[in-house]
Formats: sequence, structure tokens, C-alpha cells
Amino acid sequence: MPFPRKSFSRKSFCRKPGLLFFLAPFVLAFASSAPAATQPVRAQHGMVVTVHALASQVGVDILQAGGNAVDAAVATGFALAVVHPPAGNIGGGGFMLIRMADGKTHFLDYREKAPAAATRDMYLDAQGNVIEDASEIGYKSIGVPGSVAGMVYAEQKYGKLSLKQVMAPAIKFARDGYALTWEEAADLHDEYLAKFPESRGVVPAGGE
Repeated sequence: MPFPRKSFSRKSFCRKPGLLFFLAPFVLAFASSAPAATQPVRAQHGMVVTVHALASQVGVDILQAGGNAVDAAVATGFALAVVHPPAGNIGGGGFMLIRMADGKTHFLDYREKAPAAATRDMYLDAQGNVIEDASEIGYKSIGVPGSVAGMVYAEQKYGKLSLKQVMAPAIKFARDGYALTWEEAADLHDEYLAKFPESRGVVPAGGE
């Protein structure tokens, strides 16, 4: 599946002491200067890097609004759930590593888990053979999501802003829409979207 090209946003904002974080699929780090694109990109005070420009800008805006690194991580994570659903969706899970100003670290694991009713043989037929694609396509391939619980916990435990503030950009994207990249538009032609009644009702034939 193609992904939109990586993008970043650089802005001048006040340094937010106390936190550095790593949150797949993006990184927020503190560095300096900005060389050519063939070299590592640096910024004077901070940087938000994601696979999507809109999500990156959300993180920068949160920092400029007085948020710390966790506020930016959570806001960007929810934004990615809207603008980059192939990897940033709220139906999955993730990890977050937080380093405080005093050097203490905190690691959050909110990866999705198997449903309680899952069994060892759920992907096998009556003869014990593996059912093709059963673990990758359809309702049985989906785990119990952890993204929302994990990011909400991180925000309430380590963030400075309110949950309402950090979720507002994602809600706006979902409500008002945003311009698709070529790759995002092409993803709507996924053959599997037409395979199930629920997704057929959301995405018309041909993805138009």
C-alpha cells in the first residue's frame, strides 16, 4: 500500500522543558539548524515529524499553544487517525516512551490485544488447514484497540493541556474534511473495501 511522502513542519516557538518522546509512527525531538534535504533536518527549538504534513502541523500548533511534548504527541496521534488511517488509526495501538527533565523515563504499551473469545484454531478450517487471509482480512483479523485508551492516559497523566484541546484538530479534520494526496485517493480503490457490505456503504464503487 503506498504511503504519502514524509513531511515536517518547522516553526519558532518557546522551548517546552521537561519532555522528549518517541511515539510510533512519528518523532518529536529537540535539535538545531536546518541543512539540505539530503542531510538530517534540524531545528533550533523543536521538531514534529510524521508521515503527513497536516498531522505534523498539529503538533507544532500544540507546542506553540503552550503544550508539552506529550500534548503534541497525543494531538498528532489523534490527527493521524484521521489523515493517515492506514497506520495512524484509532483501531490499532502503539507505544510511547517519555523522558522527563530529571532523566526519568516512562514507557506506555497500548498495543491492541486479541479478543477474549479468540482461540488457537480460529484461523483453521474443520480439517485443520489454515484459512487463506483469515488472519489479515475480515472481523477475525482485528484486535481490541488500545490507541484511544493509551493516548488518553498519556494526556491525563503527563500532558499540560486538556483532552478537549488536543483532540480538537482531529475532530475538525473529521468534521470539515481535508484535501487528499494522490496516494490517499488511490487507497480508496482498495479491492477489499468492496468485499464487505459495511465498507461498500462508505466508499462507493470505484472509490469515487
